[in-house]
Amino acid sequence: MSSLIYIHGFNSSPNSTKARIIGNSLDILGFSSDNYIVPDLNYEPDQAIAKLVDCIETLLARQEDIYLIGSSLGGFYATYLAEKYGLKTVLVNPAIRPYELLMDYLGPNKNIYTGEEYDISEEHVAQLKALDISSVTSPSDYLVLVQTDDETLDYRQATNKFWQSPLVIEYGGNHSFEDFQSKLILMKQFFSPPTQALS
Repeated sequence: MSSLIYIHGFNSSPNSTKARIIGNSLDILGFSSDNYIVPDLNYEPDQAIAKLVDCIETLLARQEDIYLIGSSLGGFYATYLAEKYGLKTVLVNPAIRPYELLMDYLGPNKNIYTGEEYDISEEHVAQLKALDISSVTSPSDYLVLVQTDDETLDYRQATNKFWQSPLVIEYGGNHSFEDFQSKLILMKQFFSPPTQALS
């Protein structure tokens, strides 16, 4: 069996637009609804990673193949997990150094999807920094999708880090990644093992 985990971004939720697009397009991606998982992640990085690790290790114990899609901060988490477990991963406008950006959010915050109110502290920034992967060990295990007019992240950080990985750089767009649905076939091709030629 194969499972797909979507990892949402900062101040997002399992009800985000991309999570719903994927959930409505599982037949295109080659997964069943029973094997599509979108964890609801805590704003604290340590808790978010602990939940994702528990999810992945539960699936590994069942000997399932696992694939990841991570968006924004979820892309940062996905990179950490892909390196830890050797998983094929799609990154969508991924955050590369989110611990720098999080400094702008110190203090009270509110999740626009859930309405949850919480405080970001410097401890949370430190937790993120501890998850940083300086360089990836298997660049071909990553498909990286970026749009140059991302208003939240500098796409060049992603292209610099993943320059040896399959990269899709679209001019224009935004942080949400415009026309995300058009990339589903590409993701399917990336996740699918190469066809073995008959001898």
